[in-house]
Parts: sequence; C-alpha cells; structure tokens
Amino acid sequence: MAYPGYGAAPGGFPGQQDPLYGYFSAVAGQDGQISADELQRCLTQSGIAGSYKPFCLETCRLMISMLDRDMSGTMGFNEFKELSQVINGWKATFSSYDRDHSGTVEGHELQQAISAMGFNLSPQAMNVIMRRHSTNGRIAFDDFISCCVKLRALTSQFQSRDMSRTGQATFGYDDFIQVTMSL
Repeated sequence: MAYPGYGAAPGGFPGQQDPLYGYFSAVAGQDGQISADELQRCLTQSGIAGSYKPFCLETCRLMISMLDRDMSGTMGFNEFKELSQVINGWKATFSSYDRDHSGTVEGHELQQAISAMGFNLSPQAMNVIMRRHSTNGRIAFDDFISCCVKLRALTSQFQSRDMSRTGQATFGYDDFIQVTMSL
C-alpha cells in the first residue's frame, strides 16, 4: 500500500538560507524548538495557512505529535520545514476539491481528496470522519488538515505493526491507548 502526499524529507539549504527559518527563529526559544502555540503563530505569520483562518491550537498539537520523533512535545526547524511541505501538499489537494472556493469541502469531495492522497477507506470510515470533522456536512480547511494529520499518523503507526503488509496489525491495549491518545 502506498500513501503518497506526505511531503519530502528535510533537506535543502541550511536553515539560515531558508526563507522559513526567519519565521521559525522569530518564535523559537533558546533551545531552537517551538511549542504548539508558537507553531500556530509561525504558520500564520509565514502564510502557510494561506487565505484560510489560522490553525486552531489543537490542530497545531496534532501537527507536532505527527512529527515529534523525540517525543519532546516540540518541533525543531527540520521538522517545521517538513511540516510546511506536507501542509502545502494538503493545501493544494484541498484547493483542488474546494471547487466553489468556499473554504470548505463536502463529504463526496473529501472522499475524492482522501482517495487522491492514496488512502482507501470504507464508506463506514468516511462516515466516522465526516461526523468528527464536519459542520453542517462541510469540512473547513483546519479540520481537513486535522483529518490528514490523523490519517497520516495513524497509518504510520498501523504500518509499523503490520509487518507482513496484510492490512492486519496486533496492538496491545496499552500500545493502542498510547497511539490513539498521542493524537
């Protein structure tokens, strides 16, 4: 199973030459890390959120948890750079399915967008996503990003436990709680 659309690995120019570094360093502490509220400011100031309203704090927490490899609860510059690439990909996908330019997508558009990103979900799973992320049958950009973060993180955790790639994984109770509650 392939799950494209996650963005590229960190790399490219050193931090000081990267235009994102200025936004990052403006909010990062002495340790060179940013918290969820700092990430929220950084994403807004850098324009990564685009013309959409700023990301809510919970979505920013989810973004950090998705890339928090050292489990610090914060994000360094390379993680931020990777996140910006991921968000830009998701933003392009969202925009291509927001055909009426309302800043929201409907259920069938969400299904198409999720499928285009390589996820093959059942109608039941899509119904759960719609109930969780929609308001009056429409999903706003922030909720779309939140959904994408969860899909990516949960898929990654599932794949790490599906060694034979059969679509089946075994979770112990505590492991399951850690995976789901970290999102």
